[in-house]
Amino acid sequence: MVGTSGATAADVIAVARENARVELSDDARTALAAARSIVDALAARPEPVYGVSTGFGALASRHIGQELRGRLQRNIVRSHAAGMGPRVEREVVRALMFLRLKTVCSGHTGVRPEVAQTMADVLNAGITPVVHEYGSLGCSGDLAPLSHCALTLMGEGDAEGPDGRTRPAGELLAEHGIAPVELREKEGLALLNGTDGMLGMLLMALDDLQRLYVSADITAALSLEALLGTDKVLAPELHAIRPHPGQSVSAANMAAVLKGSGLVGHFQQDEAPRVQDAYSVRCAPQVAGAGRDTLAHARLVAERELAAAVDNPVVLPAEGRVESNGNFHGAPIAYALDFLAIVAADLGSIAERRTDRLLDKNRSHGLPPFLADDPGVDSGLMIAQYTQAALVSEMKRLAVPASVDSIPSSAMQEDHVSMGWSAARKLRTAVDALGRIIAVELYAATRAVELRRGLTPAPASRAAVDALRAAGVQGPGPDRFLAPDLEAAAVFVREGRLIEAVERVTGPLG
Repeated sequence: MVGTSGATAADVIAVARENARVELSDDARTALAAARSIVDALAARPEPVYGVSTGFGALASRHIGQELRGRLQRNIVRSHAAGMGPRVEREVVRALMFLRLKTVCSGHTGVRPEVAQTMADVLNAGITPVVHEYGSLGCSGDLAPLSHCALTLMGEGDAEGPDGRTRPAGELLAEHGIAPVELREKEGLALLNGTDGMLGMLLMALDDLQRLYVSADITAALSLEALLGTDKVLAPELHAIRPHPGQSVSAANMAAVLKGSGLVGHFQQDEAPRVQDAYSVRCAPQVAGAGRDTLAHARLVAERELAAAVDNPVVLPAEGRVESNGNFHGAPIAYALDFLAIVAADLGSIAERRTDRLLDKNRSHGLPPFLADDPGVDSGLMIAQYTQAALVSEMKRLAVPASVDSIPSSAMQEDHVSMGWSAARKLRTAVDALGRIIAVELYAATRAVELRRGLTPAPASRAAVDALRAAGVQGPGPDRFLAPDLEAAAVFVREGRLIEAVERVTGPLG
């Protein structure tokens, strides 16, 4: 149910990824009608009002007569639907459409109730406008992506039907009994002037990263165990004296996974006892914890933006006026997206270092080189680590901030932009890469745990190994075609099955 406020991240995820049905609340319909009455009153006046009876951007100085205003609104949609490149993912388009509908229903945009209902009908019919990779500068919102969505509402352009086939939007609307909208004053502008694309991608990245951070705590614990490391560094009193919240959560997660392990702290008799483990093992909670705290900040930014009504001009119902503003600038979201790309890259980097340690016979404390069955005849996981390293290197490039860039546009009217869409697009790639990096560590660490024959792993570790093997990912043995195993491990991590397996032993992890 979409009201005038109160949409949550869970609502966005449900619509974008789970095809949840969308309904307009009575208070939303009331607010829509009230705001529209203000726009209609201003449209009837002889004085020009930006977005209602004028051109847009650098062309805002021209007063548009009533006979041309419908054409003006149609034209802004058609001209701004100028994206290029590959199609973006269905879930991204559904998220940005739902978020635009959320703002439309706030009563601050002046869009008629019937236009909002058409937006809901398109979502419920499973019709997904074709939106392209390139076109948004993240200021005046995600103009090109939202314009492609508005074009579908008009029955123009291409869209994907519920069967996955791309066809003319007008045909799809007709098949589902949806009448194309005839835009009136301000409506074209209101449908495309928001931060909805970058916000939708931020919310989905947060959902994915929360799962990956828990998974990384699990794989770090497995690596510590396989390396016969010590869990004393996970003691809560050590983390209490450096009170970063995420650090304590990560340490507690690792300790829960390692509870009851017969490998932790166990050293071979012919090896000098280690006083300390390497940083990639000992400092795992500090690195993952700092990332968790960055997620918390990004979540706060996302929640604030969810509560916002982003449009320009905006309707102020209490004052009965329409005012120009700069709330469409994507800087707050762009910064958060870039911060997340940085911490994701560092989490991937430390995971790769643990994997490399597991494979190096000089640092793995008794494990065979590259965890190979017959080293020399078998190469083991040598090249799996190469793949992981390549992903880490890619993530480092993706961590370069997009938000520090700006390219002036619209004849220097829009002379500073956020590049928030670009920050969101590269973060999606980074999140996918991080999931694969964690999967490689999982693959290596579970094999290493199994190679510690005669020593008993923690019950939670055993559960992780058993679940991974049940998913078809094979354990130690002679060399085989690795790519299918690694991909299956990545799916296992991405779908949250690693967490599910471990939490059946440990209870909920933080």
